[in-house]
Amino acid sequence: MTLIQVNTNSTLNGHKLLAITPWPFPHDFLGHLHTRFPGLSVALYKAPFGEGNWNDIPEEDKKDVTILVTGTCFPTLEQAPKLQFVQVLSAGADFVLDAPAFKNSNIPFCTANGVHGGILGYGSIGRQVARICKAIGMDVHAYTLHPRKTPESRRDETYTPPGLGDPEGIFPSKWFSGSSKKELHDFLDSGLDLLVLSAPLTKSTVGLISHQEFNILGKKKAFVSNISRGQMINTDAFVEALEGEVIRGAAIDVTEPEPLPDGHKLWTTKNLIITPHVSGATTAYAKRFLAILEDNLERFSQGRKLTNEVSRKDGY
Repeated sequence: MTLIQVNTNSTLNGHKLLAITPWPFPHDFLGHLHTRFPGLSVALYKAPFGEGNWNDIPEEDKKDVTILVTGTCFPTLEQAPKLQFVQVLSAGADFVLDAPAFKNSNIPFCTANGVHGGILGYGSIGRQVARICKAIGMDVHAYTLHPRKTPESRRDETYTPPGLGDPEGIFPSKWFSGSSKKELHDFLDSGLDLLVLSAPLTKSTVGLISHQEFNILGKKKAFVSNISRGQMINTDAFVEALEGEVIRGAAIDVTEPEPLPDGHKLWTTKNLIITPHVSGATTAYAKRFLAILEDNLERFSQGRKLTNEVSRKDGY
């Protein structure tokens, strides 16, 4: 017989967690939470991603909430005066930035990074792309907003499932960084055959790739893949680059606008593959998200720095 010991943590006594999820909350994990954090009260509410409304949630479920798990349903500070920590279901932070509780407080909001050629945006998703690229013999160039000149700065502080990603930042042979056009163009002009966009959407990354950038990528007829947000690419410039064969082709999981309406020119643009924003929807997503949640509950209970916390300064 094998005995499995689960360490209990009573420091969340008196806290209440409300989970608003598009999928049924796993009963086995709920039982695990009750065992792991015996003093934590948990309320569950199921709502499609992007459609939840705080006013629709039963009063008994949302009353006195201190910890919130949600996709896009955010309360105001007046609606949740005891709120202390928010764990978001998505890897992207753009849904968070306009939430009143995010803008008007210092409450930590954390994303689900790590659940899901040249890599523009070397976070947890970009690092997993790098692992795959390296495995098939590609030379990887990475681009980040802030310089990563030391081994310590190249480490990934976000959640990384064991055996995935690039926790130590060892895969890129070249690192590029900066927020200026010149610095971006130096990266794009580094001989890329493939460009993968995996950076967060912020005010500074809207329309980041446009006519000039496609012309630079056209020097080697690069292939472009966007798994970030559609707004990062100027759609008109994108269509021109594909139709004019400036770039070799593209595969995108996100579009601008999204969802893409019937009759939009992207549907008939040549050398383009479009998927319906499903690259993060793996069968293991819920399991990995719950691992991040448990890790952050442990950190929160101990007053430690949370994993994947959204920066109010950088917007991701």
